[in-house]
Amino acid sequence: MSKIDIIQELKAKYPKLTIPLIKNIVEMLFENISKSLVHNKSVEIKAFGRFNIKNLKEKHNAINPKTQEKIYVPSKKVVRYKMSKVFFNSINLKKNIGK
Repeated sequence: MSKIDIIQELKAKYPKLTIPLIKNIVEMLFENISKSLVHNKSVEIKAFGRFNIKNLKEKHNAINPKTQEKIYVPSKKVVRYKMSKVFFNSINLKKNIGK
């Protein structure tokens, strides 16, 4: 699902809101999540999950798989996501077969 799909779905659910207003709300949401992560603050959305920054250490002995040459990989930050139990359970619904 793309950002445009989200905007269209919100417009269908809330017809009184205008497309530019919905677009601004969605943009602000993603912008605030990004800003928080840039400042090393985690973002938790209840019933969805948690985004946080993890610092990966530098590697002096990483290997290029194509040439087998040892290379240096500098430290970097990556975004990690952990889904909430509510979201996990909603996407992993198991039907009780035979019960």
